[in-house]
Amino acid sequence: MPPLRAEPPSAARLPGEPAELTDAERAEAALTEHYARLARIGYLVLPPSLGRNRRVLTAHWLVQRSLPRAHTPEHAGAPHGDPGCAYAYVRLRVVRSALTAGLPLRRFARPRRVQLPPLLPQVWGLRLFPHSCGADELALERALSEMSGPGRAAHVLRGLEGLADEEVGQVLGAAGVADPAAALAEADRLTAPHALLASPEFDPCALQVRPTDLPRRRRRARTFWAGLCALAVCGTLVLMPRDGLGGPHTASAPLYSRNAAAEQALDPRAVRRVPAGYWRSSARSDFTAWPARGDRTDDVRLLGRALAAWARPGPAVASSATPGTPVGPPMGPPQLLYAGEVGPAAVVLFHDGLRVVRYAESRDADPSRGAVLDFARVDGADEVTASALLVQRRDGRVRYLTAPWVREVFVRDLRAPRAPALPLGRRADGVTDALTGPRGSAPECERWHALEVRDGTAARLMTDLGELTPVHLTSGSPSAPHDVSGRAERESWARTACLLRTMRSNGVRSVNSWAYAEQPLPEGGGSALWFCTRADTWRGSGSRVLAQFQAPPELSGGAAASGAVAARAEDSPDCGSRRPRVLAGVLWKSDAGRWYVLAAGSRQFTSVSATGGVEGRAEGPLLAVPARAGDRARLDGLLADGSRVRALR
Repeated sequence: MPPLRAEPPSAARLPGEPAELTDAERAEAALTEHYARLARIGYLVLPPSLGRNRRVLTAHWLVQRSLPRAHTPEHAGAPHGDPGCAYAYVRLRVVRSALTAGLPLRRFARPRRVQLPPLLPQVWGLRLFPHSCGADELALERALSEMSGPGRAAHVLRGLEGLADEEVGQVLGAAGVADPAAALAEADRLTAPHALLASPEFDPCALQVRPTDLPRRRRRARTFWAGLCALAVCGTLVLMPRDGLGGPHTASAPLYSRNAAAEQALDPRAVRRVPAGYWRSSARSDFTAWPARGDRTDDVRLLGRALAAWARPGPAVASSATPGTPVGPPMGPPQLLYAGEVGPAAVVLFHDGLRVVRYAESRDADPSRGAVLDFARVDGADEVTASALLVQRRDGRVRYLTAPWVREVFVRDLRAPRAPALPLGRRADGVTDALTGPRGSAPECERWHALEVRDGTAARLMTDLGELTPVHLTSGSPSAPHDVSGRAERESWARTACLLRTMRSNGVRSVNSWAYAEQPLPEGGGSALWFCTRADTWRGSGSRVLAQFQAPPELSGGAAASGAVAARAEDSPDCGSRRPRVLAGVLWKSDAGRWYVLAAGSRQFTSVSATGGVEGRAEGPLLAVPARAGDRARLDGLLADGSRVRALR
C-alpha cells in the first residue's frame, strides 16, 4: 500500500506552536478523515514492549485525545484554511503522546497520564490484536522494538507519511525530541522496506479477537466475591457493639475476631490462682508455687484490661521485653501472681510457665490513655532466682514482690563492704518498701544498693539490672558458685559492682565473680588479684565475660576502687562451668614509672607467652615482662594437655 499523505503543508506551515496553526473544527475533520492512518502511526511509535493488546487500545486512545480541548480563539484560524495544516497538527499531537507514553516510569517521579494504561477504550474479557502476516513483518516488529521512540517515529514519518528528512526533523523537534538528527541517524540503520509499514500487521483498526485466560478469570471472580463477603463480615463486626474484652476503656487494641481458645485464655475469671500455703508442700520451689496476692486479685475489670493489653497492646501501651523473650498472647489461662496497688499505680503480675508479665496502669487516670507492659523470660527458675520480682520502678527507686518462702529482706550497699545490711520493710502481701536503685549509671558510681533475701537457710544477694527479675550475685569457681559471704568476697564485689552497668537490659539471670589468680607485682608492689566475672542469661545465649585486674587498694585509690577491665567477650564458654579457664593481661606502671606487661591465667595453664610488641615467656600461669608505654602484646598459653589457647577476647 503506497503512503497516503494528507495535503502536505509547506515548510513555513509545519507545526510549531499548535495554537497558531490549527482550527478545532478543521482538526476534527482531519482526524475523522485520517483516523485509521493516525491510529497506525500511534501503534508503530508506541514501544512493542507494551504488548499488542495494550498498544491497540493505547493507539486509539491517543488519537481520540489529540483534538483541541475547546473551540477557543487560540486554536482558531489555520492560515488560508489549509486542511493539511490541521492534519499536521493532529499528527503532531499523536506522535508527541506516543513518545511520552514510551518513556519509562521513574521511582520518585510523578507519572504522566499517557504513561499509564488508558481508561477508555476498554474491552472486558477479550484480547484485541492486528492480523498476523509474514516473516518480514515479524522481523520489522523485532527491529522496531530495539529502537528508541524517536528513532521509531523518524522511520514511521519517513516511510508511512513520506516526509523529507528536514520535515521529519521539524516534526520531531516540535514533539519534544531533544536530538532529531540522532533519531534520523538511528532510522537510517533500519534496512526494512517502508512498504511494510502499510501491512495489516500494523493496522490497529483491522483486528482479531480472542478471549482472555478463562480459568484465570473464573478464579479472579471467585476471589473477588470471597473478598467482598469478607469485607462485609468485617464491617459488620466493626459496627457491632463490643462487650467484654477490648472495651472502650482499656489500653488494648480493638477486637475484630473471636476465637474460643483465645477468649478462654483472656478470661479474667479463668486465671489460675495458687492457694496461699501450697508452696510448703509443692515439689517445686519456683514461680509456679507463688500464691495470688494483692488487694485487687478479685478485680475482674483490672485483670481483664491487663489480659487484653497483653494479647492486643494498643498504641497507648508502652511495651518492653528482655532479649529473647516472646511477646505474644498467652497459650492458655495464665497464673496470677499479684494484683494490687503499688504507689500511684495498679499492678498485675502474671506467669505463664515461660514468662513473667507485668501490667501497670495509673490509678487516677483513664486506663485507655496509657499503660505499661513488661515481659521477662523465667523458664528454668529455681528457689533462688524466683525469690523476688520487681513491681515498681519510679524516680530511681524500686519495689519488689518477694517469694512466700522469703523470711527477711535487707538492703546492702555493694560499694560499702564493711557496712552492715539494713532491714527493709515489707507489706503483708510481700511488697517491699521502696529502696534506691543502683547508682551505677553515674560516672562516680558512689553506691550500689542490692537486695539481700533470707529464707532461713542462706542469705542471697540480688541486684536490679533494669528488668523484672533481679540478678543473683555469686562468688566462687564456676564449677561450684556460692552466695556472697565473708569480708573478702564482699570487698571483691565492692570493686566489681560498677562493672555491672555494662550488663544491664540483657536478660541476665546470674552473675558470678571469682578470683582465678593472685600475682606478685614487680618491684615489690604487693599482690594483685585477677577476677573473672561472667553474666549468664535466661535464654542461654548472650553471656558476657569480663576479666578484671584488681591492684592492691593502696595503689589503686582505696578498697572500693573499681578493677580495671583487662579483657571481655560475649557468647564465650570461658570462665563458665563448661570451660572454667581464662587468660588475660594488662599494661601496668609501677610507682617508679616503669611499665610492665602483666598476664595471668587460671590453674589450667602451664605456661604463658607474650609476642608482638613485647616478647616474653614464663612457666606457670603468671607472666611479668618489662615494656614501654603504649606497647601491645599478643598473649597465649599452654594447657596441661598440650593445647595452646589465646587470651580472652
